Amino acid sequence: MDDAVKQPQEETIVDAEVVAVPQADSQSAEDQSTVLTSLDELIKTHIASIDRLSEEKKKLAEMLADGFNNDASFKQVSDKAKEAAKAKSQVKQQIMNRPGVIEVANKLKSISSEVKEKQMALSDYLLEYQRMTGVNQIEGSDGEVREIVHVAKLVKKASKEE
Repeated sequence: MDDAVKQPQEETIVDAEVVAVPQADSQSAEDQSTVLTSLDELIKTHIASIDRLSEEKKKLAEMLADGFNNDASFKQVSDKAKEAAKAKSQVKQQIMNRPGVIEVANKLKSISSEVKEKQMALSDYLLEYQRMTGVNQIEGSDGEVREIVHVAKLVKKASKEE
């Protein structure tokens, strides 16, 4: 049995869908831990797959960029575009220094911040509404029915050195 050496193989990830399993009163903690372990493994394999694909994407993008940058006509046109962008940026900065424009820009920034805060609060309210009612839809004051959707993201946790 020792003469059969296993060669490392590239993992193949198949798209999968997590389906909610209805919990019965008789479902044991062991069944739940098995589901949780499977879900944990599924998450980890997807993270690894995303990381691997992102790295491949980065390498291919660099190869493509090198191909463009090695072309003389593209480089010439690109340099002209950079000069035009620089001139545009300078003119934009001059306009942004005008008192009326500064006031409008500050108002826009304030409103954008307020919208973001209200969207975060709405998200919390919707989660609570859904938890309390068990309903995934809500009718707005305009009569339009909207569906409540959840969006989850995975963010690397910052390490604290103390």
